[in-house]
Amino acid sequence: MHNSPKVLVVGDLMIDHYLWGSANRISPEAPVQVVDIDKETTVLGGAGNVVNNLRALGCEVSVISVVGDDDVAHELKSMLDAIDTKSYLVKEDERKTSKKSRIIASHSQVVRYDKESKENITKSSESEVLKNFSTLCAEVDIVLLSDYGKGVLTTSLTKDIINIAKSKNKKVLVDPKGLDYSKYSGAYLLTPNKKEAQEASGINITDDNSLVDALKKLKDVAKLDISLITLSEDGIAIFDDKLIMRPTVAREVYDVTGAGDTVLASLGYSLASGKDIVSALEFANLAAGVVVGKLGSATATIDEIEHYRASINKTSIDAHIKSFEELKIQVERLKKLGKKIVFTNGCFDILHRGHVSYLDIAKSYGDVLILGLNSDASVRKLKGESRPINSEEDRAFVLSALESVDFVTVFSDETPYELIKMVEPDVLVKGGDYEGKEVVGSDIAREVKLVQFVDGKSTTKTIAKIQSCEC
Repeated sequence: MHNSPKVLVVGDLMIDHYLWGSANRISPEAPVQVVDIDKETTVLGGAGNVVNNLRALGCEVSVISVVGDDDVAHELKSMLDAIDTKSYLVKEDERKTSKKSRIIASHSQVVRYDKESKENITKSSESEVLKNFSTLCAEVDIVLLSDYGKGVLTTSLTKDIINIAKSKNKKVLVDPKGLDYSKYSGAYLLTPNKKEAQEASGINITDDNSLVDALKKLKDVAKLDISLITLSEDGIAIFDDKLIMRPTVAREVYDVTGAGDTVLASLGYSLASGKDIVSALEFANLAAGVVVGKLGSATATIDEIEHYRASINKTSIDAHIKSFEELKIQVERLKKLGKKIVFTNGCFDILHRGHVSYLDIAKSYGDVLILGLNSDASVRKLKGESRPINSEEDRAFVLSALESVDFVTVFSDETPYELIKMVEPDVLVKGGDYEGKEVVGSDIAREVKLVQFVDGKSTTKTIAKIQSCEC
């Protein structure tokens, strides 16, 4: 099995450009919002997102495309160089390199405007692409075609590429566009979604029987080895003499942007690594489950996929217990969604009414409550060698089952300062006994709240009562 499969991508490269800001007023010139821009970001889009996904998986990637002789093309080349991708970009003087700009105000897209050429590339460019492809094809393990309908993958060029690849025994995987899939005749597989498959096959997919009919039709039209359709939350279906379905494994779906690119890249990675189609299918489903849990066009690393594979075997309670790194990812996601984060910490040994009341009040101060739980070792330092009564695993599990607690993470430091620094909560909550005292992390949080304990309820008193047998 290859550790670093060599993958060749051919398709429509573009830049996804984001302008982030806030909209608090209406223009006096027209009934439209005025967006005050705070920051600007750019990422690789189109076939570039496939490249990004492949690089995240550790593949050696080469990409062939056609661009304009403009500033966007130069920027695109620099972005590819920055992720160690070999790029073979054919330039056309009159062509505009694709750039899609989105204005985002308060996490909502206000408008998108595109600057691009969509007409087919010239015959001269086709010849140049084919020349590069013929040279590179023998050196790679698999070929991926990312067709965004922007004119690079013309019908004649696509057919020539597939024929050359097949002559060198290279599998060709295609993310298709349009209605005529005979354009991709001879590919190993295509990755249309349900809507695209219905339009291309002319079959309305309503059940397993119509799904099989559509898969068979596409397999016949494009002379595929494997027929595949992605089914969003229902997973991925393939037809390889029989119907094989793998349901989605996403726990939480936040954004499906770029999920198709991830499926194409992860299937390519798996097959180039020597996996069979069913194993590749399962891997692609896991990778898609990771990226739809992120915002924007995203990628999934091998480590993230393996963590995710382990997490889906956890109970729903276990899923709320996060490592430091897992929590960091969740915090970044929550902040992008504009959620108000509340943080508290403690030992929470022998859970009682006072704890539950305290956590319920803490949660009321925001949208998400993150609880830093003292490890067994740190509890011993604070409370003595006889404590804790319950292990950190047991304490974390019980706390994660509470409706008020969203995430629990165990920390071993004497104070939760480093954890608070990572979370940067909007609200930091501590017990009423901190009145007049310095609260660790108060220099980081925007606000500190003190919650009074329920009178007469404490772990120490519970232990004393048990020891005195007054129960």
